Amino acid sequence: MPHTWLVFVWHMHQPFYKDLGTGEYQLPWTRMHALKDYYGMVQMLEEFPQIRQTFNLVPSMMVQIEEYASGQARDPFLRLALKPAEDLAPVEQEFILKYFFQAHPGRIIHRFRRYGEIYEAWRAVHGNSDHMRRSLGIPGMRDLQVLSQLAWFDEILLENDADIRMLAEKGRDYSLDDQALLGRKQRELCGMVLPAYRRLAQKGQIEISVTPFYHPILPLLCDSNIASVSHPGVPLPRTFKCPQDARHQIVTAREFAMDRFGSYPPGMWPSEGSVSDDVLELAASLGVRWMATDNGVLGATLNTLAGVRETFRPYVWRQGGREMRLIFRDHFLSDLIGFVYSRMDASAAAHHFLDRIRENSRLLHAEDRDALVPIILDGENAWEHYDRNGRPFLKELYGLISEDSSISAVTVSEALAQVPAGDLDHIHPGSWINANLDIWIGAQEDNRAWELLLDAREAYDRVALGSQGALISEAQKQLAFEGLMIAEGSDWCWWYGPEHHSENRPEFDKLFRDHLAQVYRSLNLSPPDSLCRPIISAPVPVSHEPPSGPIEPRIDGEVSSYFEWLGAGLYRPDPRHGAMHGKARTLSELRYGSNGSSLFLRLDFDPSTPPDHDGSELRLTFKTPRGECEFHFSLGSEGVSLASSSASGKRHPLPRVSCACVKVFELSAELKSLGATPSDSIALQLSLWSEGLPQESLPVQGWIEFVPEEWRS
Repeated sequence: MPHTWLVFVWHMHQPFYKDLGTGEYQLPWTRMHALKDYYGMVQMLEEFPQIRQTFNLVPSMMVQIEEYASGQARDPFLRLALKPAEDLAPVEQEFILKYFFQAHPGRIIHRFRRYGEIYEAWRAVHGNSDHMRRSLGIPGMRDLQVLSQLAWFDEILLENDADIRMLAEKGRDYSLDDQALLGRKQRELCGMVLPAYRRLAQKGQIEISVTPFYHPILPLLCDSNIASVSHPGVPLPRTFKCPQDARHQIVTAREFAMDRFGSYPPGMWPSEGSVSDDVLELAASLGVRWMATDNGVLGATLNTLAGVRETFRPYVWRQGGREMRLIFRDHFLSDLIGFVYSRMDASAAAHHFLDRIRENSRLLHAEDRDALVPIILDGENAWEHYDRNGRPFLKELYGLISEDSSISAVTVSEALAQVPAGDLDHIHPGSWINANLDIWIGAQEDNRAWELLLDAREAYDRVALGSQGALISEAQKQLAFEGLMIAEGSDWCWWYGPEHHSENRPEFDKLFRDHLAQVYRSLNLSPPDSLCRPIISAPVPVSHEPPSGPIEPRIDGEVSSYFEWLGAGLYRPDPRHGAMHGKARTLSELRYGSNGSSLFLRLDFDPSTPPDHDGSELRLTFKTPRGECEFHFSLGSEGVSLASSSASGKRHPLPRVSCACVKVFELSAELKSLGATPSDSIALQLSLWSEGLPQESLPVQGWIEFVPEEWRS
């Protein structure tokens, strides 16, 4: 009887945030995810002994966790979280207000009522730190210090650790003793992370794989010109060609894992799933038995769209007497967990996921073939968007798998032993994102970073390996080389270029340049002036203009006249940031306004990525002081129709709306029927769904709020 072998590979990764020059951590995310994800994700498997998985651990992350566990990490974020609120200087209070709200508002901040109150007060004063410091006072500041840390603790600890549960139940009015306890628990938890992986690896429930030490894009280290193979004509910087660095990053990662876990890891998720023939040959020569990448790379290799038949099996790559076993992540299924299911009910999402796997596996079972289903994604970043850190979803999913005799969740090595492999004589050079390397090279900012990296690499070769090397100690040379290896990590160029945005982009930029500057300083050289100037361009914020006057548009789904929406509020998200990675936004901009008695909305779609009119749905939610109502609109080839509606709170009967969709989606609703008056504050959200799954929303986060009569004042 054909069987389905379900392979989860959870990739655990953070860049190296420690500045080698100062010894200080520049960002706190390794510690924060250690509290929430690195321990909890593996520990919860104790509840599901039939579930076996692979965890891909990046050494640069593990080194930092060990330093936190030892108490040696110099982290200003942690220091200020634990410093008595009475002793905080004004500049330290401003630092806390700037950084301690960097968490998902709905899923992390508002889980703790007091944390949510402080956050909303901060929003209400529009970031006025002087006003906020005065209104918080010492007790409020201490509550923020404690809750900003407590909110990142894993569900397992909130439920089962008596100290953490006590702090959570207390909720507010924390003491100096509470602050000190929180510091001890953080260090204690960091010390529990790697032992948890060792314990489950020794039991055979997990397999540990690694990524090259500082998470570099290996094909670009071997030869940066390889980027033009997957993207002909892409603008490239001067050639960076250091295969010896790629070798070093692989060797040191494997040695690190051997030292911590007692055996060499059999496999590797190369950083961002980036592969090339050179990379596979190099890894095979160093003892790596399997690697993983994306089925987009598989499709480009086979010169076809990699469907279920192609994706749900392993392969063996052979070249020049070397061979490498390969699996290719199911991009769609992996991204459902990474980007979509966080907006669904946990049980519905788990059932949907397994239904898709069963449906796809039947194609192979009909051919009397077993199915190997590779699910590979971050084991950390997705969960802060889920209810209760994703634990209800994962527990539901693991429970369903455990009960299904036709599906086994196994490690990569176990699956490779069960399913016959296909043959490959080459691999397309690319990554999990669009089967190319564009995220890390080709954009102006990316190329500038590579030029600066190459300058530093050449300076190292010239000085450390040249005639001047005798004047520099071995410790200095090692420090300079380590700075180079860190700067080769993929995370810096992840934030350069137009594709990604973060509140911490300036910090990432500075840290990259600081790593390079450390190379020069370690070689007794003055860092070039170019490292003093930011690489990043000015950020492009979301554009949001509130209504400026009354409007009275005709609801016909057409752009009848420019003037009919003149005076409407306009919300336009940054078009660079798709709802799911690699997918451009469909929802282009939202206009809204009122004539004093009715509310009007107009939604414009991006003409290059219009919604699929078969199975697509728009969901619109209004909140007023007297309740909430939600409308679901079906988009069909013949227009739009109201599929369902619901209301809560004390209000008039469920309102009727008028809508149309031809070139744009337009809607009108009588304010009175919404249970609102022109002087009420109205909040709205709109989201696009496809085949029962959420795709994107406006606003990107939170609600659009306005008062219909506000423009009159």
